[in-house]
Amino acid sequence: MDKTKTILSAQQVSIGYTSKKDAIAIANGINLNLKAGTLTALIGANGIGKSTLLRTLTGIQNPLAGTVFLNNKDLNSYNATQLAQQLSIVLTESLPPSNLTVFELVALGRQPYTNWLGSLSNDDLASVEKALQLTQIEHLSAKKHFEISDGQLQKVLIARALAQDTPLIILDEPSTHLDVLHKVNLLRLLKTLAHDAGKCILYSTHDLDLALQLSDDIIVMTKDNLVHDSSKNLIANKVFDTLFDDPNIVFDESKNGFVVK
Repeated sequence: MDKTKTILSAQQVSIGYTSKKDAIAIANGINLNLKAGTLTALIGANGIGKSTLLRTLTGIQNPLAGTVFLNNKDLNSYNATQLAQQLSIVLTESLPPSNLTVFELVALGRQPYTNWLGSLSNDDLASVEKALQLTQIEHLSAKKHFEISDGQLQKVLIARALAQDTPLIILDEPSTHLDVLHKVNLLRLLKTLAHDAGKCILYSTHDLDLALQLSDDIIVMTKDNLVHDSSKNLIANKVFDTLFDDPNIVFDESKNGFVVK
């Protein structure tokens, strides 16, 4: 894959929601270009609109204005199967009741490619096994998904996205239920996938210090604007100083992280 290729772009996008006849915007004029082979973190204060932005970039909800492009094609022009072969999503929502095993749940990632019977080919099975290995959950394969911890389930959902084998992976708070060691391992895995497999990966997070250390690019979302750049440039341009509306939380360049006064 061409690692200079733009996979996802937003052009003059406004995000928000409609209430009766009114459109209520959370953010306007968003322009983004996310490339193959990059791991990008989306950070911002609680309630700033990160999840709304991710839902808009994945087509779950429509932009109030502007256009989202996936592989240079309007996101709205894809049918469901086409979109599932281009984009995989890992959300924080709980799963509906079922008796699926971990293996079966990960195998759902192959649905966009299976025949009308839903039968898994040898290639499909190999993709599922590879996803289990990459996320180090082979030992959970036969367990029911409700028998495992929240942190383990998060890895299962990521494995399902990997099995889907799309050029774009978007994750909403993927490290929420993980301890520090597993958060680091997860971000390293995502970065390896981006760099070695040429994936374009975007994830939202509250782990600002880890995002700074392990992401290629960072999107900083504030109530006034949205800035997308490398952490080095964002630090140089004092962008992190505007992240929190609290003078007691400041970014310390010498520590490469946030400190409380």
